[in-house]
This record gives sequence, structure tokens and C-alpha cells, in this order.
Amino acid sequence: MTYATQERAALCDLLDETGPDAPTLCAGWTTGDLAAHLVLRERRLDAAAGIALPFLAGYTASVQRRIKAATPYPELVRAIRNGPPRWTPYGLIPGLDGLVNTVELFVHHEDVRRARPGWEPRALPAGFQDVLWKRLGMAAPLFLRRSPVGVVLRRIGGGQTVVRKPGPTVVVTGEPSELTMFVFGRQKHARVECAGDPGAVARLREARLGA
Repeated sequence: MTYATQERAALCDLLDETGPDAPTLCAGWTTGDLAAHLVLRERRLDAAAGIALPFLAGYTASVQRRIKAATPYPELVRAIRNGPPRWTPYGLIPGLDGLVNTVELFVHHEDVRRARPGWEPRALPAGFQDVLWKRLGMAAPLFLRRSPVGVVLRRIGGGQTVVRKPGPTVVVTGEPSELTMFVFGRQKHARVECAGDPGAVARLREARLGA
């Protein structure tokens, strides 16, 4: 079982537990909205481009609303649990599901977990933390492209990734899982330490980050 399949199963278990109306860290989205988003992402490739391309975002949002309205919540969760259909690139290309979906499923799992009171970070296997760190190193320039300051992502125990920008630099230290949540725009729900000019730290914590 891959980390992607583990996160998929754990997320679906949590979605079943919470029902469709629970809050998430995705602004304005309930768990029902999040489930519809994941189904769209894996099964409506005609609409998925709008997740990343702003000029298509309106079409993507309308398709997501229709999916949510037309599909009972348990069926949405079941579709996510079953994974991408075999006719999609995720199903046709070996390893693509793990490559593309591991971080996505981890972040959305935490979006549901951390929207609940009393949450604590999970103790993830070292191998999973290594995978998240590797993906973070490759994607940090994209995730931090809107950062108003330079950023050094420093992993507890060693290793760092630098995204240089003009002006001050903030050092963000934490486990790869927490750094991932931070750069995905969940700064207020990431257990990290930020060091640098106080004004620069404040600007980074309030910035719109993520893909």
C-alpha cells in the first residue's frame, strides 16, 4: 500500500465520520464541497484544469457545485475511496497516483482533521516525512511564488530549501508535514517556527501561499 492509498483511505474514513456539513480549512468549503472537489479532480478531467488556471476557475466551480448537488454524499466518498478510474492518466500510468496525489490527499486529510477542535499533528512514519520533504523541495518555488519575502524551509533534523526573493528572508522550521501545510497556505494551522524580521514574519504568515 502506498502513502497515497493510505491517506485516501484515512481521509474517506474521516469524511464518513464527519458527514457532509463539517468545516474544513478550505475557505468556504464544507466536507461536502471538499468531497465534490476530489471527485471532480479525478473523474472530470474536462473541468479539473480550472483548479490551477484562473481563467477556467468559473467553469470548474460550476461543475463542482453540480457534482455536489447531484450526487449523494456517501456516493462521493465511495468514489474517492475507489480511487481514480482506470481510464484516467492516474489509472493508466503506473506510479502517477502516488506521484500526484500523495501530497494532495495528505493536505486535504489535514484540512478536515485540523478544522476540528483539539487536533494535534499525527506521528507520521519517517518514510512518509521523507516523501513529503522531497516533494516540497521540488515544488517550493511554485508554492511560495506569491510570498512577499524570501523563505528558507528548514527541516527538523537537517536539510533546507531556499526560495530567494528581494528583501528580508524568513526561516521556517518544522517537520516536512508541517512545512507542507504551511506552504499550501494553511499557515495558521501549521506547527512551525518562523524566525526573521517580525514584520517579514507577519507578512509571510498572512500571505496567500500554495499552488
